Amino acid sequence: MISFKNIYSSTALLLKILGTIFGITLFSLFILIPSSFYYFKRKFKSQKNKNSSTSPQVGIFHPYCNAGGGGERVLWVALQALQKKYPKAEFYVYTGDIEATPTDILEKVRKNFNVDVDKNVKFIYLTKRKWIEGDRYPVFTLLGQALGSLYLGLEALSKLNPDIFIDTTGFTFTLPLFKYLGGSKTGCYVHYPTITKDMLKRVSNRQTIYNNKAIIARNPALTMGKLIYYHVFAWVYSLAGQCSDSTLVNSTFTQEHLNTLWNIPLHLVYPPCETDHLKKLPRGKDRPQKIRIMSLSQFRPEKDHPLQLQSMYELREMVQSELFDNITLVLCGGCRNDGDSRLVKDLMDFSKHLSLENNVEFKVNLSYDEIIKEFKRSYVGIHTMLDEHFGISVVEQMAAGLIMVAHRSGGPLLDIIETSEGSRLGFLAQSPQEFAFIIKYILELSDEEVNEIRERARASVDRFSTKKFQEEFIRAIEPIFK
Repeated sequence: MISFKNIYSSTALLLKILGTIFGITLFSLFILIPSSFYYFKRKFKSQKNKNSSTSPQVGIFHPYCNAGGGGERVLWVALQALQKKYPKAEFYVYTGDIEATPTDILEKVRKNFNVDVDKNVKFIYLTKRKWIEGDRYPVFTLLGQALGSLYLGLEALSKLNPDIFIDTTGFTFTLPLFKYLGGSKTGCYVHYPTITKDMLKRVSNRQTIYNNKAIIARNPALTMGKLIYYHVFAWVYSLAGQCSDSTLVNSTFTQEHLNTLWNIPLHLVYPPCETDHLKKLPRGKDRPQKIRIMSLSQFRPEKDHPLQLQSMYELREMVQSELFDNITLVLCGGCRNDGDSRLVKDLMDFSKHLSLENNVEFKVNLSYDEIIKEFKRSYVGIHTMLDEHFGISVVEQMAAGLIMVAHRSGGPLLDIIETSEGSRLGFLAQSPQEFAFIIKYILELSDEEVNEIRERARASVDRFSTKKFQEEFIRAIEPIFK
């Protein structure tokens, strides 16, 4: 039998714990946080006042500036435009690529993107980049990376407090740091919303996907907890986004989601694609005997390369063996770190498990010239990411004359690929069976039909050119330079 003494003791202990938590919360809200804010604000203001430079200083936040992906192409083409527009400004790039010298970085930019950046750009090296990597946070990944970006942002701000701060990576929580602590004007180019209504919907529907593990999807209580967590995070994310003085988005997909979340003016500026040069690549009028299907995207889980391998597995069942023996899937992409390299190894193992090793090639961290060679050799392009924010590689493969098959979602659906008969620019699919069926359908088209699709697709990509991007980028970002 439970005594009143034990009940009283347990209740007293619980009240004591709750009182302690309440006291810590009050102390943090009314003393610790305000005093820390006041301290750092004075510190960074003093730092800016001591700055003897008469030229405006522009800091661009891009911790993985040496990664070689589509987001990095946006960075360097945008920087090139800014340097031409504002020759008297001083430009700095915040990067965590501490192992690469400025010369190494700029040479890779020239080699991989065919972009020449003025060498007067300076680099601010950050040592805390590991705190924004998703692998460090097996649970509460969004929260962990958000807090990690605050930590990394503080390091960046302590090393340089610029007059203008531009985030080009999507680490939105750095914006309030530079706006309210640093006193900088702020801008951002958003490639992909950190959280979307679709993510909330998938969790609510208990759908298993790369960012919603099966253990959560199967458990109603865990699902409810994650929904609450997502709703709170979305609210805080929207507050951070409203700290941007000029906000650029890369696609209709991103624009629609941020319109719902941030409720601020947005400028739709399509990312720069290498269209002028690629449109000039010669294409044969006849279907080649050796069919190469090119995939061009960084090796990350969200790109869903396994779907491409599954599509090849399904295609083998749909076409004659003599034809399939002459089909090769070529997976081209960049690896940023050990996690990406492990993914490539897993994909190689998966291709062997499906007995596809003779029909699949892996090409990692290719140079720009090597990618051009693959464009010339390939006949079909494939892209399988769900809700791809835009799809620079999709546009580039179309410009190079490949017949494109992309996932029916995100940028390829809303911005890039028209599929109605008579004005078709490519194809859209979702399941492995559908991707395989469409590839089979493409291989059965006459050369005349293929060339009609190719020419229309090539003519359509001018709206995504580098020149168009630079004009629109400068027009949208100009207000924070005044």
